[in-house]
Amino acid sequence: MRRNALEDRHRALGCDLDPAHMWNDMVVPQVYATDPQDETVAVRTAAGLFDVTMLKIVDVAGPGAADLLDGLVTSDVARLPPGQSLITTIVDDVGGIIDDILIYRDAPDRFRISHGSGATEEALAEHAPRHDVRWARDEDVHVLSLQGPLSLALVAPHAGIDLAALPYFGHARTRLFGKNVTLGRGGYAGERGYEVFCAAADAPFVWDRILHAGQGLGVKPASWGCLDIVRVESALLFFPFDMPHPDTTPWETCQHWAVDLDKPAFRGRQALVARRGAERTVNAGLEINYHDVVTPGAVLSRDGAAVGIVNSVTWSRYLMKSLALCAVHPDHAAIGTALVVLDGGARHDARIVRTPFYDPMRLRTHPRAG
Repeated sequence: MRRNALEDRHRALGCDLDPAHMWNDMVVPQVYATDPQDETVAVRTAAGLFDVTMLKIVDVAGPGAADLLDGLVTSDVARLPPGQSLITTIVDDVGGIIDDILIYRDAPDRFRISHGSGATEEALAEHAPRHDVRWARDEDVHVLSLQGPLSLALVAPHAGIDLAALPYFGHARTRLFGKNVTLGRGGYAGERGYEVFCAAADAPFVWDRILHAGQGLGVKPASWGCLDIVRVESALLFFPFDMPHPDTTPWETCQHWAVDLDKPAFRGRQALVARRGAERTVNAGLEINYHDVVTPGAVLSRDGAAVGIVNSVTWSRYLMKSLALCAVHPDHAAIGTALVVLDGGARHDARIVRTPFYDPMRLRTHPRAG
């Protein structure tokens, strides 16, 4: 079991750190004494501070690091400049997604991988021996994620870099509140936000200082219950819950942007070429005529026939809607398509809508100049 240096902070906020809420061998702060819906309002109007240390961070370094990753993931790692990161997928030999990951390039020969519960490390163990590379899980790093429109104003005065100049998906080594950290611009909430990578020993201090800076401004600690609400509102996928088939392809999750077929070779490339255009389902957004959350796994029906399945779900009090990310047959994925959600003995009318549900133009994360 992995230990979290912020356990005392989470307990003080009313989280019992129930072992039933274990992810990646670490208990997550699923709920605090505050309402996750109120925390969502803080994220959308001020800022929320999440602890996402449960992610696994893997360091990959050496002369062969770029070649190893380029042969392993679907994106073109060679084109990624130091100081930038990208989201990509790892597929197996039949083109099925085995992990959805974030790669940070710190230097030409140094990378960090952030991943969840997928098989990234198994893939590294299999392929790394063919390259001049060393890799290891970073067991000391803690990751704090401040998300919301006030995030820049809260962090910038205490950072050792010009944080406003850091581009989306950019990152840099610096100091924050006097501690050595890496700051990255990104997150999982559909807001402008910053992720702080720090040593475990520094995490409680940095956590406290961020919240102190936000006192009186509506900033709140935010639980994983809140994180699931804001990421569904923002239509952000979560492996493996939004990959319903055992061999779901990036084409079926609508992650075409993460696949670079111009690369001459990478694991699963031939299978992806063969399976393009043969999607069984595609990911889509679903707005449900219901006053509560529906059940993941509920069947989608049209004219009496099953045409898909519900994956990630939430009731969004901020948007006043019952929402779901679903996998639906391509013939029924057009915006406006009417469907029925079969949830146990209940039936709910629903329709395919544009995603993200919140901020469909993604102007919160990608504001226009001026």
